[in-house]
Amino acid sequence: MQLTLWTYEGPTHMGAIRVAASMRGVHCVLHAPQGDSYADLLFTMIERRAERPPVSYTSFQARDLGLDTADLVKEAVRAAQERFHPDLLMVGESCTAELIQDQPGALARGMGLAVPVLPLDLPSYSRKETWGASETFYGLVRALLRPLVPQPDARPREAPAGRRPVANLLGPTSLGFRCRDDVASVTRLLASVGVDVAVTAPLGARPRDLLRIPEADFNVCLYPEVAGPAGEWLERMFAQPCVKTVPIGVGATQDFVREVAELAGVDPAPALDAAASRLPWYSRSIDSTYLTGKRVFIFADATHALCAARVAREELGFEVVGLGTYSREYAREVRAAARELGVEPLITDDYLEVEARAQELHPELILGTQMERHIAKRLGVPCAVISAPMH
Repeated sequence: MQLTLWTYEGPTHMGAIRVAASMRGVHCVLHAPQGDSYADLLFTMIERRAERPPVSYTSFQARDLGLDTADLVKEAVRAAQERFHPDLLMVGESCTAELIQDQPGALARGMGLAVPVLPLDLPSYSRKETWGASETFYGLVRALLRPLVPQPDARPREAPAGRRPVANLLGPTSLGFRCRDDVASVTRLLASVGVDVAVTAPLGARPRDLLRIPEADFNVCLYPEVAGPAGEWLERMFAQPCVKTVPIGVGATQDFVREVAELAGVDPAPALDAAASRLPWYSRSIDSTYLTGKRVFIFADATHALCAARVAREELGFEVVGLGTYSREYAREVRAAARELGVEPLITDDYLEVEARAQELHPELILGTQMERHIAKRLGVPCAVISAPMH
């Protein structure tokens, strides 16, 4: 782990907290030292939540380290269950408590609680926050739905006659980037194709809602960084196809509609014909004349970086001179896109490397996170924020 003034992502347990805070009826208990409860600040200051996130801490101190800190875990788990009465408990540890090796998840599972317990095994020193959110959501989906996995000789489930096609939206979380707006927009887009939304998860879902995921005809993976592994598991276990095209930009949205229509067995033409696009107006405007050919540097999470690169090159007429991401788990996809663009990919979570690359390329526009906004200000380059780091 690198000590730095700024980080695009926090430790893995912050990803677990994001999933817990996104859902209803879920409470997270963290084995953590006193002072590691900064998650409260993130949710009340950044997301402006009216209530504390559903997280409890053991908050052990230095003097407790000479005692049996496992007892603190059991006390915190029992107190959380009695006070909040959650439908499901997540139990894990912060990066500091990981060094003690108390295994809080295993301790909680062995307590015989009346509520289901999901142990969190999240290595904080080799992974980061988005991976923690992805692993937590995947573990939650797998734990709840494993008893429902059909037997190999089971007959394929048939949709009721006369029912409209149904899809699930997977991936939106709290502390994301415009996740609530994305859910509303994609729900309207699916409705235009004649598809209803059954479950949106983790944002706004309860654990029992996840049990309805297999009832849908297919899944829509809105954020691969969070829902990718869960979507792949559902595809393997329940033969549930997954739409992987992210509808950001005119071309991607059209591809998304065609992919959805193919899985739903409907005609995409009416939805495509009815879709209103401002792109022809922009292409005829003086702004287009002024901006065409501008050199742009893009750095964000993998999903937004890839989508922005396509929009910049194919729809706005920019020249992409740099492309990068801090999402190491999706480095392969970003490298492939960079090869197609003829640029050198930048896979890093060190903002100083990002600043050095931007300074070297001399772009006329930067698309990135709030950190790139600060970099652009120092370099005197315009910047548009297309993605938000959690820290």
